[in-house]
Amino acid sequence: MPRSKGKSGHYRRPVPGEKCSREPGPAGYDKTMSDAYDELLDATIQHLEGMKSRGVRHVAVSPETLRALSLPAKSQISNPRTQIQPVPVANAPATTSHFQKTPSAPATIAVSAVPTTGPGLPKPAEFPLALPGEASPGEKPPLDPQAKAAAFAALRERALACVKCPHLASSRKTVVFGVGSPDARLMFVGEAPGADEDERGEPFVGRAGELLTKIIQATGLQRGDVYIANILKCRPDTPGQSSGNRKPTPEEMATCIPYLHEQIDLIRPKVLVALGGTAVEGLLGKTIGIMKLRGTWKTYRGIPLVPTYHPAYLLRNQAMSEKRKVWEDMLAVMEKLEMPISDRQRNYFLKS
Repeated sequence: MPRSKGKSGHYRRPVPGEKCSREPGPAGYDKTMSDAYDELLDATIQHLEGMKSRGVRHVAVSPETLRALSLPAKSQISNPRTQIQPVPVANAPATTSHFQKTPSAPATIAVSAVPTTGPGLPKPAEFPLALPGEASPGEKPPLDPQAKAAAFAALRERALACVKCPHLASSRKTVVFGVGSPDARLMFVGEAPGADEDERGEPFVGRAGELLTKIIQATGLQRGDVYIANILKCRPDTPGQSSGNRKPTPEEMATCIPYLHEQIDLIRPKVLVALGGTAVEGLLGKTIGIMKLRGTWKTYRGIPLVPTYHPAYLLRNQAMSEKRKVWEDMLAVMEKLEMPISDRQRNYFLKS
C-alpha cells in the first residue's frame, strides 16, 4: 500500500478513502521508485509498526547497512539510466513478527548503478540486511583473548547487578548468568532458571540439566566444551506459590535478552540450540509451535539455530520416538559442526 508523509516527516498509511500522495522529488526520482521498492518499503513499515506495538524501541542495524544508507541519493538518480535494483529477499513474507523473519540464508539487498562506473557514481554494493535480533552475518575478525575476557567479565558484573525487573530482582536468590566455555562452538539457550538454578547460580543443574549433560556427552563433548545460558537471567517469581516454576512473560524476556545477545556476540558460536517452545518464542517470536518447528534450521544473529525439545519434556515423555527426535536434532548439529559421527551414535534410540 502506498504511503504519504505526515506532519512529523514520517511516512504513514493513508486512512480509508484518502488518496495517497508522494511529495515531488528530484527529476527521475519517482521513476526509480519501482513497484518492487514500494512493496519492500511497505513491508518494512508494517514490520516496524508491529515491533513498536509490542514495545520494541531499538533495532540493530549493521555498519554495512548504515554505510549503504549514507550513499547520496543524487548519485543514484542523476543519470536517467541509473536505477536502484532491489533483489527480492528469500523467504521474507510481507508480514512477520519481530523475531519470525529468520531466513535459512543471509538476506541481502543488492544496490547497483547503471552504468556501474563513471565520475560521481557509487560502485555497485552488496550489503547484509540485519534483521531484528540479528547482527550482520559473515565472518568477523577474532577477538583479542584479553579483551574478550574483560568484556565478558564486565557483562557478567552488569547482569549480576541488574534490577530492570524489580519484581524479579526482589525475589531472586542469585542471577544465573551462564556457564561453559567462552570460546564454545556450540551454545544452548533455555528460557529461564528454575528453583535449582536460582539456588546454585548455574543454568540447567536440576534433573533436566542432568539430562542435557548426558545429551552433550553423547555427542562426544563435555559440558565445559559448550556454553549454556537462558534468555531470562532471573528465576520468574511465583507469588502465592510455595513451589513450582512459571513461564517467563514476553516482556520479561524482551527486557533481559540484550544480555544474551552480548553473550552470543562475544562467544560467537558456530551453532545455537534453542531448548523448548518458550525459548524459541523468546528468540524467534510466535511460531507454529515446537512440535512442528523442532529440527528445522533457522538463523539468529547470523548464526545457524535449531530448535529442539526441552530436556524437561523428555523427562515427562519417556517414549523412545521422542528421544530419537531430539537425538536427530543433535546429529544435525554434529554434522553442521563437522564433528565425527560413529555408526553407534547414528543408531541411538532406534528400535531394534
